[in-house]
Amino acid sequence: MAEIQVKRLRRRSKKQLFFWGLVLVTCLVVTTVRSVAAQDSFNRFSMTSPPTPLLQGEGSIDTSNFVSQGKVDDETGHLADTIKTWQEAVKDYEKAGDRINQALALHYLSLAYQDVGQWQQAEVAINQSLDLLQPQANPAILARVLNTKGSLQLAMGQPQAALATWKQAENLYAQADDEMGVLGSKINQAQAWQSLGMVQRSRQLLESVQPQLNTQPDSIMKATGLLSLGRVWEAIGDLSAAQTILQESLAVAQRLNSAPNISAALLSLGNINRNLAEMPGALAYYKQAAAIATTPLSQVQPQLNQLKLLIHLEKFTDAQELVPQIQANLSQLSPSREAIYAQVNYAERLIELVETADLHPQEINYQTIAQQLAKTRQVAKKLNDKRAESITVGILGKLYDKTKQWSQAQRLTEQALFLSEGINAADLSYQWDWQLAQIMTKMGDKQSAIAANKQAFDTVQSLRGDLVAMNADVRFSFQEKIEPIYRHFVSLLLDSPSPEHLQQARTVIESLQLAELENFFRTACLETQPEQLDTVIERSEARAAVIYPIILPNRLAVILSLPGQPLQSYHTNLSSPEIEATISRLRQSMSPALSNKERLKLSQTVYDWLIRPIDNQLTSNQIKTLVFVLDGVLRNIPMTALHDGNQYLIEKYSVALTPGLQLLEPRSLRQVSLSSLTAGLTEARQGFVALPAVEQEIKQISNDLPSKILLNGAFTRATIENDLKYRSFNILHLATHGQFSSQPKDTFILTWDERLNANTLSELLKTREQSNSEPIELLVLSACQTATGDKRAALGLAGLAVRSGARSTIATLWSVNDQSTADTMIEFYHHLRQGDGNRAEALRQAQLSLLKQKAYQHPYYWAPFILVGNWL
Repeated sequence: MAEIQVKRLRRRSKKQLFFWGLVLVTCLVVTTVRSVAAQDSFNRFSMTSPPTPLLQGEGSIDTSNFVSQGKVDDETGHLADTIKTWQEAVKDYEKAGDRINQALALHYLSLAYQDVGQWQQAEVAINQSLDLLQPQANPAILARVLNTKGSLQLAMGQPQAALATWKQAENLYAQADDEMGVLGSKINQAQAWQSLGMVQRSRQLLESVQPQLNTQPDSIMKATGLLSLGRVWEAIGDLSAAQTILQESLAVAQRLNSAPNISAALLSLGNINRNLAEMPGALAYYKQAAAIATTPLSQVQPQLNQLKLLIHLEKFTDAQELVPQIQANLSQLSPSREAIYAQVNYAERLIELVETADLHPQEINYQTIAQQLAKTRQVAKKLNDKRAESITVGILGKLYDKTKQWSQAQRLTEQALFLSEGINAADLSYQWDWQLAQIMTKMGDKQSAIAANKQAFDTVQSLRGDLVAMNADVRFSFQEKIEPIYRHFVSLLLDSPSPEHLQQARTVIESLQLAELENFFRTACLETQPEQLDTVIERSEARAAVIYPIILPNRLAVILSLPGQPLQSYHTNLSSPEIEATISRLRQSMSPALSNKERLKLSQTVYDWLIRPIDNQLTSNQIKTLVFVLDGVLRNIPMTALHDGNQYLIEKYSVALTPGLQLLEPRSLRQVSLSSLTAGLTEARQGFVALPAVEQEIKQISNDLPSKILLNGAFTRATIENDLKYRSFNILHLATHGQFSSQPKDTFILTWDERLNANTLSELLKTREQSNSEPIELLVLSACQTATGDKRAALGLAGLAVRSGARSTIATLWSVNDQSTADTMIEFYHHLRQGDGNRAEALRQAQLSLLKQKAYQHPYYWAPFILVGNWL
C-alpha cells in the first residue's frame, strides 16, 4: 500500500515539475507565479530581509542561527543543506519540548522539500506541523502553515483542496487582523480557481483584491504583493491588467527605494512586453532590471532574457556585446542550483548565437560551450543535485546533436534521461525522450525513434492538464516545444502506415487538437464523458467519412476513415510553408473583388490534395457527409468551397467539422422539441457597423421556433446571464458581431454593453451546464469573423465551440453580407424544422439556396458558414 501511495504522489508531483521543466529547459529566465501567501513575506526569493523568525517563548531555545543558516542555504540554492538545517532544527526543538518552534521548523522544512519536488516528504512535514499546532495555535501561525499546505496541494494537482485550505487560512488571518495575509490568501485562491478552469471566478476575486491592496500604505509587503498579483493576472492571460499592476508594484518599490523589488518588477514588465510583442520596451525593461539589480544572480537573469530576445530579433552585434557582461556575472556566482540553471541558460543562448549569427567572437564555439557545460555538470555532481545535472547533461547532448556527433549525443541524452527518471522528474524525462527520438531518426533507427517519441508523447499526455495554467511565455512555448513532439510522432508512424500505426497516428493528432484547445483556454475543454465518433457513425443512418489532413514539415498527409473499413492514408509531398502559402492565398481569394479564375484554381489544388485521391471510394461507399478534423491553417478555409473542376464540394456532400473523434452525447434533433433564446444587435455599437437585417432574421426564427428575443438594449451581459441560468431552451442564436482569434482575449461576442470574450462566454455557458438545465443542442453565431492576419484564428472558433458545451455550433469564418446572412439563417431553420432534423444537411440546403441565387453565387456569401461538432 505504501508503494502505491508513493507512485500516486510521484504522478501528482509531475504537475508542478512540468511547468518548471519548460521554464528551465527552454531557458528563458522568466518570473513565474508562486503561491504568494504560502511564502513568508509573499515570496521568499524576492525579499532581502530574512524570513519571519521562529517564535521564541519561555523555555524555548535560540532559533536565530537556524533561521539565518536556512535562509543562506536557500538563497544560494544549496537545497540539500537547507533541508539538513531544518531537519536538525526539528530534532532540537523536539528535544527541548518546544512544540511551536518545532512546528514552524517543520513548516520551513516542507517548503524546502517543495523546492526540490519531494512532495511526499513535504506532505509529511506539513501535516506534522499542523498536528503540533492544532487545536490551540495562534491564528497567524496556523494561517502561515496552512498557506504552505495549500501551495503543496496545488503543486500536487489538488486545486479544490488548495482552495479550501486557503479559505481557511484567510479566515485565520482575518481573526489575527492581518489584512495583508488575507489579501495574499485571496490571491492564492485566484490561482486555485484558475487551475479548476473557473477563470471568471479567478478574475472576479482578483478584481476585489486589487483595490484593497492599493489602499495599503507603501511597504515591501505591498510591493511584493502587487508583484505576485500582477504575475497571476499574467498567468490568467490578461496581460494588460498584469502590466498595470506591475507598474504599481514598481512605483511602490521606487518610492521605498528598494532595489531588489524594483529589479523584480522591471524583469516582470520586460516579460509582459515581450509577450505583447513590444520588443523595444521589453529590451529597455531588461536593461533597467539588470542595471539596478544588487547581486550577480539578479543581474544575470534579465541579461539572459535580453540575450535571448536580441538573438530572436537577429540583433547579433548587440547580443555579442552583452556576452562579456553575462560572463562576468556568471563568474561571480557561488556553486548553487540557480547558478547551474543560469549557466545552462547561457549555454543554450550561445548555441543559438553560433547557429544563427554570421559574426560571433572567436572564443564562442561549440567546443568552448561543451567545456563550459562539462564544468557545470561537475558542479551539479558536487552539489549532488540530480535535477540540475540532468538538465546540464541533456543540453550537452543537444550540443553534440548540433555537431552531428550522434553517438555521443545519444549517450549523453540517455544519461540525462537516466538521471531524470531516477528522481521521477517527468517534466525533464519527456524532453530527453523527445531529444532521443530526434537523434535516433537522424541515425536511421526508426524503431528506436518511434519508441522514444511514444514515451515522450505518453508523458506529455499525462502532464497535459498542466499546459492550461502556464504563464504567457510558456504558453507560447507550446507551439515551439510541445507541438513538434506530436507531429514528429505522427510523421514516424506514417512512414510505415500499418493499421496499428494509422490508429496510433489518428490518436496522436486528435490529442494534439485537444491539447491546443486546452492550452488556448488554459482549462480543460471536455469534462464530460465523450462518445467516440466512430460509434456515432456506425449507429447513425447517414453515411459519413472522416478525413484527417495533417500538416507535416515535408508533406500533407491525410488519414481516411470509412464506415466499417480499416483506416487508410495518402499524402502529397509539399513543405509546410508551401501548404500555408497556398491556403493563405485561397482564403484571400474568397473576396468577390478578386479573380474567380485564381480562386477556382486554388480551390481545385486543395481539392486535389484532400479529396481527389478518394473520389471513387466516397462514391462507391455512398457517402453523404464528410466530417473534417482540420489541422493548422486548414481551419481558416471553408471545405465546402473546394472545387473539383465542375462543382463545389457542398453540391455533393454535407460537411461538418470536429476537433476529433470525441463528441458530447450526440443525438439527432428529429425527436427534439426545439426552442430558442435569440439575441442580436441591429444598431451600430462600440465601433461596429449596424446589422439592419438582423431584425428580419430574428423575427423569422421566432416564427419557426418558440423563442425568447433579446434585441439591442435588451441584449446585455446581465440578461444573457440570467436567461442562461433560468430559461429552458435548446438553441442559443446570437446574431451579432464577433471575432475568433488565437488569443482568448481577442475572441469575443458583442453585446449591447460590452464584449464577451471567449473565457467569459464559456464561463456563462458553463454555469448553465452546472445548473442541470436543458443542454444546448445548437449554438449559432451568425455574424462573426476570424481575426485578420492571424493564421491560427480559427482555433478560437473551435475552442469556443467545444468549451460552450453545445453539441453543435454554427459560425462564420468571415463577416458576411448582412442580408445574405439573414437569408441563410432563415433557410437553415426552415430546413431544420421541415427536414429530418439533420443539422449538416439543413445547413447544406441553406447554402445551396444562396448558391442558386445569381446575387449570391460567389462563395463569399455562402461558404463561411461552418458546422462544428455533432452533425446529426
